[in-house]
Amino acid sequence: MKIINLRRHSVAGATMALGLMAALPAQATNGYFANGYGGGSKGMAGAGVAVPTGVLGLAQNPAMGMKVGNQAGFCLTMFAPDRGFSVSGAGGLTTGDFSSRNDLFAIPCGGVNFKLNERSSIGFFMFGNGGMNSEYDTNVFVPGYGVAGTSPLGVNLEQLFISANYSFEVNDQLTFGIAPVFALQRFSATGLENFAGYSSDPTALTNNGDDWSVGYGFNVGVLYEPSESWSIGAAYRSRMEMEAFDKYAGLFAEQGDFDVPAVATLGAAYTPQSDPRWTLTAEYQRIFYGDVAALGNTGTEITAPFGADDGPGFGWKDMDVLRIGAIYRASDKLTLRGGLSYSTQFIKNDEALLNILAPATPQWHVSIGASYKLNDRWGVTTSFTHAFDNEVTGTNPALAPTQPVTLRMSQNEFAIGMTYKW
Repeated sequence: MKIINLRRHSVAGATMALGLMAALPAQATNGYFANGYGGGSKGMAGAGVAVPTGVLGLAQNPAMGMKVGNQAGFCLTMFAPDRGFSVSGAGGLTTGDFSSRNDLFAIPCGGVNFKLNERSSIGFFMFGNGGMNSEYDTNVFVPGYGVAGTSPLGVNLEQLFISANYSFEVNDQLTFGIAPVFALQRFSATGLENFAGYSSDPTALTNNGDDWSVGYGFNVGVLYEPSESWSIGAAYRSRMEMEAFDKYAGLFAEQGDFDVPAVATLGAAYTPQSDPRWTLTAEYQRIFYGDVAALGNTGTEITAPFGADDGPGFGWKDMDVLRIGAIYRASDKLTLRGGLSYSTQFIKNDEALLNILAPATPQWHVSIGASYKLNDRWGVTTSFTHAFDNEVTGTNPALAPTQPVTLRMSQNEFAIGMTYKW
């Protein structure tokens, strides 16, 4: 059952304050989900379900609270995506090569964790899940689609999660964690007038400004440490039940519904006792994009209008992510990290056309990072991630059968943060 729709003016006041901390569109991403949270995780290409990576690491596994201990963390990520598309052939689309505006975003995050006693802890933190942003000066759906669509063409999706985290250590080997999660998202779309004839509600299709949506879900996790060398972690973040975007009920399937997909992660870490300076970790993650109609419905067959239950979507499939990471404790003060991640291709070639709005093509990420203890309480953590350029090319049999569309994106991300322990 969907949550009761809140009146938009009740959200507006909160968003003025929360907007200062909201995640700006996108981070180093798998689809539109962030590839890790906080500099410790980002330095290992997003790994962190089986190793502690700081306060923001609780977003990946809420069972890590006792490992984090009494700690506050604040971070800033500078994210630089390069994305765009090209169109060739004869038909209704404008041909050429097009790049999106907005190539640098500043994304803050932060939180705090407290040990309640020798067996439990509680934490509070805010993090961005990722997002989508595209803004093209040229509207490629003009003139062949018959309506003078406006410019810019694009979408903007921002998401903020606020979580309270509780960890409980059953014994020296087993810890559980649970975290209720409040979610806030904002969306806008421009330049889609040419799809009015395909929409169930053309007045709620495009150029309606920002629309806000709130919702909720939960995150659960477990950490099992069978020996001094091994740790095994697992976490599941539920599907976030969100309000519909009423201003875009004629765009997204199910009358503007845009829930946040569920995520499941399983991983292990190994620290050789012969040289405990090293920790190696690997994990598998699945993101259930296909369960959300607005994301998973195909855009290659227009059997129902935009906004209808079976209306067109981005055609995204569930994504599988594999990560490996390493930690090297060079000294009592300096810790080094590195990682590599690979995600499966979740956009089919013939879904490329509608995905010019969200060209989330990268599959490979490589990261490096470091932490340095300034003193017994203060520390600094940095990371750099590069997502390699990747392309998806195809023709849409329903909307542009004779014009191949090629999507492309690469990303760079630098994160820096401060930690305080007591």
